[in-house]
Amino acid sequence: MIKLTFENPIFLWYLLSMPLLIYTHFYLFRHAKTRAMQFANFEALKRVTGERLITKNIILLIIRVITLACVILAATGAVFWYEGMVNENDFVIAIDVSASMTAQDVLPTRLDAAKNTAFEFVDKLESKSNIGIITFAGTTVIETTLIDNKATVKKTIENVEITQTGGTDIAGAIITGINILLNSERGKTIILITDGSNTVGAFIEGSVENSIEYAQKNHVVVHTIGVGSESGPIGYLPEYYNISAVYNEKTLIQISNSTGGYYFKAMDEAGLSRAYKEISKAADKGFIPLKLSHGLILTVLVLLFLEWGLISTRFRRIP
Repeated sequence: MIKLTFENPIFLWYLLSMPLLIYTHFYLFRHAKTRAMQFANFEALKRVTGERLITKNIILLIIRVITLACVILAATGAVFWYEGMVNENDFVIAIDVSASMTAQDVLPTRLDAAKNTAFEFVDKLESKSNIGIITFAGTTVIETTLIDNKATVKKTIENVEITQTGGTDIAGAIITGINILLNSERGKTIILITDGSNTVGAFIEGSVENSIEYAQKNHVVVHTIGVGSESGPIGYLPEYYNISAVYNEKTLIQISNSTGGYYFKAMDEAGLSRAYKEISKAADKGFIPLKLSHGLILTVLVLLFLEWGLISTRFRRIP
């Protein structure tokens, strides 16, 4: 996945000056042609300039257009983003603590399995990553910001409990996780563990899409782990009610695919463990920024010297 962003996009409006540059070039060419036709001795001009008496200087026009474009793009603070190998990633682990996570299709419960495997992931993570923990249901709670103390992180995970707040706001959890990662200078990764029931966001049109756009804008990778099955018991009601905990796989696939992450379907604790193992392998992957301003300025200098050389030689004016 590659992307071009601009720190000062307002300067892109100056690209509209390019047609004016092209028009001015050909206008001055016609003016110069009119003056050249006043010469009477064309044979003498041919001996000085070669076969072509009057040139449109298309090469010079191309150089000037490229030079102008490079100057404008340098002013915009253009940054080229590409997916590659990074030294380290910072992680935010977002754990669903809504009532549906008490379903027992993953033993002992979806939440307990999620906590156990998250605990294992933190314990085995070899890189010196900072890790933040958030929990979410109808609202999102920051349990801890980015820290590199594994003992504190594991203790925080251990204390995670089902919330009394109703609903599940997946979009809100993603946005909160991104905000925690904003000041990180490393690769940014969110691990979202949920049963996929975006019940709160369902009442807000485009909530998931907005969170995806926010992740893309800030170059955050979101790995999603779907816990449980579509027919798992709801957990907080007796089984004889025969009510299933809703599992929305489509939402999680959309989030991961759109942000460069992976989606994992975990039907049991072993599945959760495998998902974390794959994420750990991908911990050295992230979005790398390449600032283009210095290269663009260097290109401008080279083109200016090239234009100066051509004007002094091949495209020199004949008095």
